[in-house]
Amino acid sequence: MRMEQSSDPIIAIGDYDLRSRLGGEGPLSIVWRAVHRPSGEEVVLKQVRLSALNRKLRECLDCELRFLGSVKHPNIIRLIDVIQADGYVFLVLEFCKGGNLATYIRCNGRVQEHIVRNFMRQIGAGLEVLHGHHIIHCDLKPELSVEQNILLSTPTSAAVLKIADFGLSRFVPPGEYVDTVCGSPLYMAPEVMLFQKYDDKVDMWSIGVILFELLNGYPPFSGRSNVQLLQNIKSSRSLPFSRLIMPSLHSDSVDMCNRLLCSNPVNRLSFDAFYHHKFIS
Repeated sequence: MRMEQSSDPIIAIGDYDLRSRLGGEGPLSIVWRAVHRPSGEEVVLKQVRLSALNRKLRECLDCELRFLGSVKHPNIIRLIDVIQADGYVFLVLEFCKGGNLATYIRCNGRVQEHIVRNFMRQIGAGLEVLHGHHIIHCDLKPELSVEQNILLSTPTSAAVLKIADFGLSRFVPPGEYVDTVCGSPLYMAPEVMLFQKYDDKVDMWSIGVILFELLNGYPPFSGRSNVQLLQNIKSSRSLPFSRLIMPSLHSDSVDMCNRLLCSNPVNRLSFDAFYHHKFIS
């Protein structure tokens, strides 16, 4: 299968016509908006350059392909096809008209608590699938980037949320740990920044940051560098909830934030406790 240049000049990959890039170009991949020529269906093509992958990143890609190829769930992005062409792998994925969660937050500011509850239930349902397959996502975030990790089926509060971009995901059997530093700093668990071994509790930290950001309109911790960010996390005695919204928040949502954003992973809310927490159960 080769990349063919059509006469108009649309690039053709198999039965798909690439229309435009979604986001910028990363060192490893480019994400395209495309059309399935026979049906006219809009899709997304994630183009991965194989020569740019080291052994660990190739393991992550293999993990992504195996996982997405084996699941079908409304809160996990759907893998439609896989195409190899000229040293690239193209993952053909469903197109989500609502864009990513970062755009939703940017357009709406802080999100109403009942909508946040619905969003977290959906993220939890998707996370349950990962948990069942012993997959750590390692990069959950609403942040705008080349890769878009939490997508919305529509741009409304009634959207179906879908966990996407498993390019850094790892299969980790129960009782085992990972030591690869990866992810986005604002959503990265402290143990990752400290170069410690970690397990699926890193995803729970990321979920806590996302929950806090949805409720407040900004992430709980920041810093000009990873070192400063880590210092701010370690020195924090309480989460910086907005004084304007704190009185209106239900105690369950505040409790979930506090229990997810524990810098010590031993004390952090586990997946099972998260899934049965009063805020979303």
